[in-house]
Amino acid sequence: MKRMLGFAWLLAALAALPAAAEVRVTPLFGDNMVVQREEPIAVWGTAAAGETVTVKLGTSQAGVTADEQGKWSLSLPELKAGGPHELTIQGKGNSLTFKNVFVGEVWICSGQSNMEWSVKMSNDADKEIAEANYPNIRLFTVKKTVAGKPQSGLEGSWSECSPESIPTFSAVGYFFGRELHKELGVPIGLINSSWGGTPAEAWTERPFLEKDPMLIPIVEKWDKNVLGLIEQLNNYGQQLLTWRATSNFAEAAGNPVPEPPKFPDDPRRSPHRASGLFNGMIAPLVPYSVRGAIWYQGESNAGRAYQYRTLFPAMIQSWRAAFKQEDLSFHFVQLANFTEVLPEPAESDWAELREAQTMTLALPHTGMAVIIDIGEAKDIHPRNKQDVGKRLALNALAKDYAKKVPYSGPMFEKLEVKEDRAVVTFKHADGGLQTKGEGGLKGFAIAGEDKQFVWADAKIEGNTVVVSSEKVTKPVAVRYAWANNPVCNLYNGAGLPASPFRTDDWPGKTYEAR
Repeated sequence: MKRMLGFAWLLAALAALPAAAEVRVTPLFGDNMVVQREEPIAVWGTAAAGETVTVKLGTSQAGVTADEQGKWSLSLPELKAGGPHELTIQGKGNSLTFKNVFVGEVWICSGQSNMEWSVKMSNDADKEIAEANYPNIRLFTVKKTVAGKPQSGLEGSWSECSPESIPTFSAVGYFFGRELHKELGVPIGLINSSWGGTPAEAWTERPFLEKDPMLIPIVEKWDKNVLGLIEQLNNYGQQLLTWRATSNFAEAAGNPVPEPPKFPDDPRRSPHRASGLFNGMIAPLVPYSVRGAIWYQGESNAGRAYQYRTLFPAMIQSWRAAFKQEDLSFHFVQLANFTEVLPEPAESDWAELREAQTMTLALPHTGMAVIIDIGEAKDIHPRNKQDVGKRLALNALAKDYAKKVPYSGPMFEKLEVKEDRAVVTFKHADGGLQTKGEGGLKGFAIAGEDKQFVWADAKIEGNTVVVSSEKVTKPVAVRYAWANNPVCNLYNGAGLPASPFRTDDWPGKTYEAR
């Protein structure tokens, strides 16, 4: 009997011991994945503390020992584009094998709803879906997640691009990747990490918000919201007790039961939370090797355009620091035209946001796709995502892959005032400045010292536009396409639209919201 009790005790003790840790990795490593070519290939995961882990991909192989917390990471030597390969991760007690792995170009696709916008909701959806047979374009969508601290785990899986997998994937991401695949002839990996309606601060790592005086108020606001939740929960508890008592009396008397109190919104779960989406949807991608990121966002920050001048570059720099890639390419979409057309020149928060985006080109390894000609007055989500993806791809092809292609429409270079005329010089006038449509050159406004803008007469002369108005005898400033939904038609010979601009720096509509 004693021996049986002793045996039972031993079984119970063994059952209480933790199971041997298996080698595990993030879902970023899986069947159909694409890893970045010609760069060290980062692989990481967990295992038992002190366990030796061996990783092999194609001709590359490396080993590492898990640390005291069971974490391990290593870099495989770089590989040329190609495949398919098998990725094997071998531990002491188990091994993982992932098949159909390719080496190519990997890009993160991020932003708010216009990046999240799916292929099935874009122009020519049926045709695009039916023709989406690109098995060497691979798709990964990160599950929407908000977090208070940088996370390591995420949910998602890789799939080959096909008519079955493409309908719900990011349209801008797909059309961008398709252009690269056609031009480069290599496998393309697209990681979609986007969430509609979200501001840039949600995608920015907290230290980069905390170290700038203009951005600190964003962090303080959200910290205050989180602290205020405790008081809201206490109030809710009191309201709930009162409601229950009132409901009992009402039910006993045969009267209608009042509506219960609404549970308070939890700011910790808000996708607008400062750093919340960086923590939950970007940090888990680190340190996966990528070429760069494409970004379509800004609508949610349009009311704070002057602040965006600081916030947007800070966000980009926070990503580069996280991935430890100072040269991480970052190409973004300037806001499209939207809302009603105004009859006279006016201040515009969307124009100011576009200006802030243009200023971000001062950061190296950045590019901007101008889409001031393909928006929709009554829909914040333009359906023409094909041209958006293509114009982003032109930036990548020119700046990342050394292709000799025009990638930008005309950009303001300088202003010279000659008596009653203002002469605007442009760069990126590839093939010469030109107009589209009838009625001559449109979209220019001019102002004198009174800072009152009026529509101007404008004509193309070489790589310049001469701007004047009989109402302004001494020009001081010129604006082009300066409106939420401007009527404008200046292009270059490559068919790319000119970027909106202003030559003045007068405080605008969102100046006080810095």
